[in-house]
Amino acid sequence: MATIVIVHGWWSGGWYFQTTARKLRASGHEVYTPTVTGVGERVHLASPEITLETHVQDIVNVLEFEDLRDVVLVGYSYGGMIVTVVADRVPERIRRIVYLDAFVPRDGEALQDIIPELAARMEALAKEKGDGWRIPREPPQPRKTPQPLGPFRDPVRLRNPAANAIPRSYVLFSGNSFPHAPVMARMAERAREGGWEVMDRPWDHTAPETEPIALAELLHELAD
Repeated sequence: MATIVIVHGWWSGGWYFQTTARKLRASGHEVYTPTVTGVGERVHLASPEITLETHVQDIVNVLEFEDLRDVVLVGYSYGGMIVTVVADRVPERIRRIVYLDAFVPRDGEALQDIIPELAARMEALAKEKGDGWRIPREPPQPRKTPQPLGPFRDPVRLRNPAANAIPRSYVLFSGNSFPHAPVMARMAERAREGGWEVMDRPWDHTAPETEPIALAELLHELAD
């Protein structure tokens, strides 16, 4: 069985993968679903100083302090930004990376560069409703907490060629009602261009909520 670390997306936390994690653990896997600083149950730590680097260090610290090795590292949505940099920092701890309907950044690229059509709205929401530095979930949803704006603006910096040897898989949720579904299709195309395994599932972007068991079964297959 595998050691699996799942990195959540925007506005949520490790809780978003609770059902999937339980199913995977019942199958014998060791599963971690950390929450990055400033959201979810760690929303009390939110501040204007939070950056993409903060979230990268959150996950690197889980790998290092838990001494996790041979890890299947999973990034969902915004989590794709995080796991890409984590792999650059500690490639020796990672066996495979799985991107779940996730952003796939290139060196020097920020999330606002990948989805420029959303940049003005995010900045406006932060200014109007988030004290200039956090983005509330609109419309509000239970347990969805405001997202610090810094990680949206921060470019990815990739410096370690060793990370390029890590096998990677991309899972496109092709039943997507997510407003930026075409962006995810472009991310899947980036994965194909990189020679990654690319899979397609007829799920919505909210699959961790709507298809948690099927998602666990998929991760079980990929982990093995």
